[in-house]
Amino acid sequence: MREVFLVLVGIGVIAPYTAFAPWMFDYGPDIGLFIESMFENRIAGFFALDVIVSAVVLIVAAVHAQRRGGKGLVSVITATLLIGVSAGLPLYLYHRLRDAKPQQP
Repeated sequence: MREVFLVLVGIGVIAPYTAFAPWMFDYGPDIGLFIESMFENRIAGFFALDVIVSAVVLIVAAVHAQRRGGKGLVSVITATLLIGVSAGLPLYLYHRLRDAKPQQP
């Protein structure tokens, strides 16, 4: 299952950047326009807020896991902030499985 999560991290990096990279090439790093575009209409705003809330929840979960002894979770926060939840969440799940103790039969 860990390998599946790593593949999903790759997909979580590539998929959103297929939309973001062309926008960035067209408009450059215009933060104001980026935020305006995110909330251009109610549906776009719905998705933007959903992702923002999901990112906050994921970061809180990663910080909590780090405090309980999880390792590598700084990478989860970094991936979430620089790429998005689509990369941060499968990376978080990968770390959770990697750090989990083997189950007794």
